Amino acid sequence: MHQQRYQVRFEWGEAGARRIAPGAHVIVVADELDGHGEASGAQLVAAIAEACPGGPAVLCVTEASAGDAAKWILRLQAQLGDRAVVAVIGAGSLDPDGFRTAVEDHLAAGAVIDALAARGLDSSSPEAAAACAAWQGLQRATAHLLTASVSATLGGADDPIAQRESRPASAVVLREFTSRA
Repeated sequence: MHQQRYQVRFEWGEAGARRIAPGAHVIVVADELDGHGEASGAQLVAAIAEACPGGPAVLCVTEASAGDAAKWILRLQAQLGDRAVVAVIGAGSLDPDGFRTAVEDHLAAGAVIDALAARGLDSSSPEAAAACAAWQGLQRATAHLLTASVSATLGGADDPIAQRESRPASAVVLREFTSRA
């Protein structure tokens, strides 16, 4: 199993979610620019929910909502009375020639992982730790990275900064956790 021994995991897209979601209490989809490329975060979330019927909560987050998502997950952990296992999924983009990772989603995922670590959820897989380190090292340059990214230049985002700022500053809970008991 991939990354199963870690509390906080990170992978890319639907295939990655299928690898790391088993056993997770929460699936967090990091999608900074919804709808870039041919697949939107909503399509990815629907595919993940279908792959993981019942059970894990599903949240959709951006860089701005990372702290809110971490607080929500910490509350769930308190309700569980046990460690909450979190699968963070970078939405990426589905282009005509296949799936590609997206720097803005990598940074948004790193922001969530960093916010979780700041609250004590720090048993992170190497993949999650690398995303967190990318966020920590580049967080002051996110506006430039967003506007210069492939998603912004080729994905049809007219004004990626305006699009990012129009997204909710709070995590969107698309499905609540249901006990597996």
